[in-house]
This record gives sequence, C-alpha cells and structure tokens, in this order.
Amino acid sequence: MPNTAAALDLLLLPTWLVPVEPAGVVLKEHGLGIRDGRIAFIGPRAAALKLGATEVRELPDMLLSPGLINAHGHAAMTLFRGLADDLPLMTWLENHIWPAEAKWVDEAFVRDGTDLAIAEQIKGGITCFSDMYFFPKVASERVHNSGIRAQIAIPILDFPIPGASTADEAIRQGVELFNDLKHHERIKVTFGPHAPYTVGDENLEKIRVIAEELDASIHMHVHETAFEVQQAVEQHGERPLARLARLGLLGPRFQAVHMTQISDEDLVMLVESNTNVIHCPESNLKLASGFCPVERLWQAGVNVAVGTDGAASNNDLDLLGETRTAALLAKAVAGSATALDAHRALRMATLNGARALGIEAEVGSLEIGKVADMVAFDLSGLAQQPVYDPVSQLIYATGRDCVKHLWVGGKQLLDDRRLTRLDEEQLCATAKAWGQRISGHTES
Repeated sequence: MPNTAAALDLLLLPTWLVPVEPAGVVLKEHGLGIRDGRIAFIGPRAAALKLGATEVRELPDMLLSPGLINAHGHAAMTLFRGLADDLPLMTWLENHIWPAEAKWVDEAFVRDGTDLAIAEQIKGGITCFSDMYFFPKVASERVHNSGIRAQIAIPILDFPIPGASTADEAIRQGVELFNDLKHHERIKVTFGPHAPYTVGDENLEKIRVIAEELDASIHMHVHETAFEVQQAVEQHGERPLARLARLGLLGPRFQAVHMTQISDEDLVMLVESNTNVIHCPESNLKLASGFCPVERLWQAGVNVAVGTDGAASNNDLDLLGETRTAALLAKAVAGSATALDAHRALRMATLNGARALGIEAEVGSLEIGKVADMVAFDLSGLAQQPVYDPVSQLIYATGRDCVKHLWVGGKQLLDDRRLTRLDEEQLCATAKAWGQRISGHTES
C-alpha cells in the first residue's frame, strides 16, 4: 500500500468525487492525492489540505471520476469515418469497407488513423480503449508514445488480411507481440478472432489453446445481427454462441462484442461461463443490427461493458455519448424507466470495462492503491444547471465538450481541454490529406 507519510505528487480538489466503487457514492468537498502514478489518498478536503503535495489543483464545479474505458473499437478506421453510411452491415462490409481496406490499409494508414483515434478519445474522457485492427504492432507503438492505456486485440480471420496472409501468420505475430509487451504498464495484448462467420473451428481451437497457455483474453464479434445467427443455424445447426461454448472459448477471459440476439439458452451460457459482453449501442442502431438486452444481462449477473465500435460505423468515438445512448436504450428495451440508471451507466463505462478487459485490479474505479487514470468533467455550464445529482447530469445532460482534464497513470494527457502530447492541428491536417487521397479514388 502507498506510504501515507510521504508527500503527494498531486492533490486534486474537485467539487464532486465519484469513485464508482463503492457503487452509487458521490463524495462532496473531498480531495484525491496521487503519488508515483497511483491513488494514495481519498478523504475530506480539510484533511487533504493538511497533506504535503508538490502540486495542488482546485477543480471547482468539476466531477472527478475514473477514466472512461472504450471496450471495443477499430481505432484506425477513423480515416474511413463517413465513407459508406446508411447501409446494412453485410453490404457495408462486403461492398465498401473490405474493398477500401484492401486498397488503402498499410502501416502508415494504421499509424495516422490510430493517432487520430487516440487524440479524439483523450479529448472525450477516455483513458483506456480496446483496439482490434490490422498491423497491431503499429497501433501498440502509437499507444506507447501517446501515454494512453489500451488493449490490442490481434485480428485473426480465415482469409488474408493487411499485414498477415494467413491465420497462422496472424496468430504467430500475436504471440510475438504478446511476449514483447507482457510487462508493459499500459498495453495488454489479446487475441481477436473476427467473428464466428469468418473464423472456422480449426483456427478457433488454436486460438483457445494459445490463449489458455498465455492466460490471454479473446475478443470477438458475436451475435451482431439476427441474420448471422439465422445463417449459422441453417448452415451448421447451432447458434454461434453455442458453438463457441462447445469449442471451450467462453469464460471470464472471453469478450463477446455486440450480442444483440440473446435467447434464454444464450443467457444461461453467458452466466454459467462468466463471459463478458461488450455493448455498442450506436453502431448497432446505425446498422440496424438489433438491441442488446442490457438490463436483462445485468440482472442475471453478466458483466456488461460499453464500446463505441469503429468511427466508420458510429461515426464518433464518444464514449460519454455512447453511455447516454446505452442508458436510454436499455430503458426502452426493458420497458422500464428504472433500467440502467445513471450511476450504473457510469459503472458500465468504467469499472465494468476494466473487468471485461481483465484490468479491474488496476483501473476502473478511484480506490487507494489503484493507478491514477482519471477524468475531470466541468459541470459549470449553462446546460448543466442546476445540479441536483452530478452523475445524472453527467450521463443525461453533459457532452464530451465538458471534459476538462485527463490523467493516465498520474500523467496529465489533457490540460484545460488541450492535448499535452499530441499536436491536434497536425492530426487534423494529416486526416484531411488521407480523406482527399481516398475520396479521389472512390466513386462519389
């Protein structure tokens, strides 16, 4: 545990401190102290001011919470933002996205697109994100340089992809990257078989064995659409989740992304295996993929996290907005106004995300001893007045433009809405240049 006698590196004094754990707690006029990148003190303001600190920051009218965790996305797809909108999933993928990826995706594309995604996410209050995209080594280098935290899921499909001509090559590269980064403070490598309809049993078996050997997680799109489930039943006689259970993939290290189609039998499998579900409501709405029954899962004891999906199908990486959508949608789907209340919605975007990614011992809540991944939201604006419940205001009345400061491991990556490590002007110029190249070679 931290040495409480030594001086703090930084003392933060927000109006409201929301630790997320314990659940539903809002601490008013409290301080949070950081030492060596970890939370060393949480207590009343008067006690906090008696402590020695190298730097003291007053955060008036601000809510300090754990950093948001974007549990699913495809970072470099920011460069395809708005490329092929208003289309059904398989048309969007097969006729537009996959051809564009085959033509444009290389290491430079992934480098520039990931940088753009990281900057957008930091400005939106996200301290950790999960990325599942091509050239994962390049993405991990961008994460390392930026100071953000991430899970890098190695994309694996049965057919050639940018950066890997076979599934075996992708798996081999994944094992190498896992071993290279297994002691990295901010990067966790996992295996990302794309979906049940793009990865056969043989490769799923290989991934399961390797993931078990390495104690690595598996991140996969599952039950994204009714068509996917129906096709699997017609062709193979079983639902995709049942197939994954039969192959031994489900469990606490399995991250099932989307899950818009959940039968009673599916729910039993998720509960009994302790599998995580990652909910991407806005992408599912935009592609008309269906509705994940979040409240039903939550009440059954399934851990549900939230993700934005990629910017090509969302079209933003705004997890605060995503969480608001999730809270509102959960009520409509459950037919209950009490479903997924504001405090639980914030928990889904923080601690549940950390649990899904297997890093809840380190991040996801503001607790003494945990890593100082935090975000300060400014609730002083016109649209946030008056403040009765700051968490309700955060979820239902606040946008990502209210993100004021952000820290990862105690290091400030956003200071008064300004990026401290990334050049926003240069990122915009680079993205515009990519847009001009891509649009000049695609049909209008």
